[in-house]
Amino acid sequence: MKIAAVSEQYGISSDTLRYYERIGLIPPVNRNGSGIRDYNEIDVRRVEFIKCMRSAGLPIEVLIEYVGLVQQGDQTIEARKEILKEQREQLAAKMEEMQKTLDVFDYKISVYENAVLKKEKDMILIED
Repeated sequence: MKIAAVSEQYGISSDTLRYYERIGLIPPVNRNGSGIRDYNEIDVRRVEFIKCMRSAGLPIEVLIEYVGLVQQGDQTIEARKEILKEQREQLAAKMEEMQKTLDVFDYKISVYENAVLKKEKDMILIED
């Protein structure tokens, strides 16, 4: 796949994909005879993983550390697991905070809906 297709498929700009490659999150992507990046299935899976982790809120620095540990092999499994557990805890805390915010929004919306309903009922009673 060319970079434009990967960019479109994952909603990541071409510049961001090049940046990920430059900082080592993605190993250098093979290039065709014209020098254009040609992403293979493994490259695409890496992009998908990075997108997922970034969507979960993992900072670039943590991703770089994690990818570095992956490249070191199986002796880093526990360290990788600890990174994921720590990031999961942070994500769960963010989700809890977001749920509280969502609850406030739901409450405020219901207040407005009830106010509108009351005004509509008052209008109907006035007309009768």
